[in-house]
Amino acid sequence: MKIIEFARDFFCYALKGDSRYYTWLGILGLLVIPWAYGSYEQLINKGMIVAGFTDQISWAMYEGNFIFLVGVAAAAVTVVFPYYAYHPEPNDQQESSIQGLRNVVLIGEMLAITAVTMVIIFIIYHMGRPDRLWHIIPVIGIFNFPHSMLTWDVLVLNVYLALNIICGFYNMYKKYTAEPMNEYFYMPLVYISIVWALSIHTVTAFLINTMPPRPMWFHSIMPIKFISTAFAGGSAIIIVALLVYRNLTKLEIPDKAINFISQVTVWCLGIALFLIMSEIVTELYPSTEHSFQIKYVLFGMFGLSKLVPWMWTSLTIMTVSFILLLIPRIRKNYTILPVICTLLFIGIWIEKGMALVIPGMVPSPIGEFSEYSPTWIEIFITIGNWAIGLIIFTILSKGAVGVMLGEVRHPSAIGKEVAEH
Repeated sequence: MKIIEFARDFFCYALKGDSRYYTWLGILGLLVIPWAYGSYEQLINKGMIVAGFTDQISWAMYEGNFIFLVGVAAAAVTVVFPYYAYHPEPNDQQESSIQGLRNVVLIGEMLAITAVTMVIIFIIYHMGRPDRLWHIIPVIGIFNFPHSMLTWDVLVLNVYLALNIICGFYNMYKKYTAEPMNEYFYMPLVYISIVWALSIHTVTAFLINTMPPRPMWFHSIMPIKFISTAFAGGSAIIIVALLVYRNLTKLEIPDKAINFISQVTVWCLGIALFLIMSEIVTELYPSTEHSFQIKYVLFGMFGLSKLVPWMWTSLTIMTVSFILLLIPRIRKNYTILPVICTLLFIGIWIEKGMALVIPGMVPSPIGEFSEYSPTWIEIFITIGNWAIGLIIFTILSKGAVGVMLGEVRHPSAIGKEVAEH
């Protein structure tokens, strides 16, 4: 069957590379070794006692990464939506920035698949032990639907994962076989996935901003703030991936496409900074007891200040990145742009993790101030999860590049013209 041959050819191509490729995968593989030790200690041997969680701070590093990665998954829509919503006419010979996205859409979908997979992995560690997972399986466990917002999140994430797998691999299979696309099947799924991308991060925002005892999270701008930071951070890492593939492969990614995505990044970042500023002013100007959480993360309180450097580092990176990306000469310099995008990605990771999730727990609803430090087990597991995610993205995106270049093609399709989708 052609579909089995497609899977075989796709993964055989994805696993082949030069010494640099194997070195990259080897480094990531080494990071999985301490992850295996940490996973054994938490998931099998001792449970959540090996983590730095306490009664006061029960959400920390795992939850911060989980929330951040939902945003990265949603960011695929920044390339999928403009390409399919403003798809140029077939007889339009002028190369536009939207046309330039045709080689970018599949990489965006592979990033979405990877990010959702990582989210699910972090949710497993958030649950604590594997024997608790059956409670998030409908019908089988005590799913607590629709009352638990986490069950909503699990549902929308799994649907989004399925949509991206179907759309991405169906598109590649049709290129592989040079068969015409069934538009009546494909396009509705694409449009559903676009709307679904917004829903996954909105539900994630609802997960935390529906808690009145946590004033730092309890405000209505949280969903739009989540989406704006997601589109800024996710688009930034897409730019880095595109520039890497443009430099290391024959894949044609025009400057116009990169310029388009970098403009999406800078304006979404601008909106995010505006919302963060509004949040800080709203909290600090009246300066009630409800401001303690934002005061703690900005200035420290009662001698506790572990998170203050994280917050200011994040704000500095985001502000400087915004100013630099506003300047067209810097934004179009493809030597500097990946450096700025990488720093921006880190800055937004800090903003959604160390500067949002953890301080939301300090003080506790009854006014207790306590601080959190991750244990080595949590650090091993978190780094290992990221390494696993990078391995998945490397393999999926390399296979996708092979399909787009025509180097992964069924023998019966060789020499046939492949229609653009």
